[in-house]
Amino acid sequence: MTQHIMVRRAALIFGAALLGAYFLLASFAQTPLTPVKVKYYDQVNAAMQPYLAQNWMLFAPNPLSEDRGILARARCTDGTVTDFYDVTRPYVKEVQNDRFFPSRVNRLVSGTITQLDNGDPLLQRLRDTKKEKKKKQLPLLPYEKTSQDQAERFMSRYSLAQMPGVCDGHPVAVQVRAYLHELPPWSKRKDASAKGTIKYQDLSWREADETK
Repeated sequence: MTQHIMVRRAALIFGAALLGAYFLLASFAQTPLTPVKVKYYDQVNAAMQPYLAQNWMLFAPNPLSEDRGILARARCTDGTVTDFYDVTRPYVKEVQNDRFFPSRVNRLVSGTITQLDNGDPLLQRLRDTKKEKKKKQLPLLPYEKTSQDQAERFMSRYSLAQMPGVCDGHPVAVQVRAYLHELPPWSKRKDASAKGTIKYQDLSWREADETK
């Protein structure tokens, strides 16, 4: 009986230690930008990604107003380039057809697209000001570059996985196009002719071997 109690206590202590470590890392990830955060961000980010990442989207005050997704095309060994293929829509349709146990894969894509521009909030506001746009853009911080590269690598790898038969199964490179469809404002929800705007960003070509 005593041994059973000791094992249970040890398990509780171990679980409490893991929970404490998680809260410590999560708190550090959400702190304002400091020299300490810049120094240790890569290590913390590696521990939190991809399943334990934290954000404030749960408390967002605005309803859904945009649709995000990615297209992809491949370059074959003979140099030909395929048309763009929508690698997001198939999973969206699966979610719409399965309301009880929907696939969560499409969330990985939308979250990764957000990661492309998920830099430091303060620096991002400075970059977006009209005065700053006229000047040379503020360079990305090391952790911003790392985060952006991870997002591009994931989307390239994901796109190739969704095009298994492209180039007879032997593509040499892939290019991802991330698109943002801004939906019409809520005030025009009853206007059938209202249209949103579409913005897109073509990422650089990435060799197929680099996506692994």
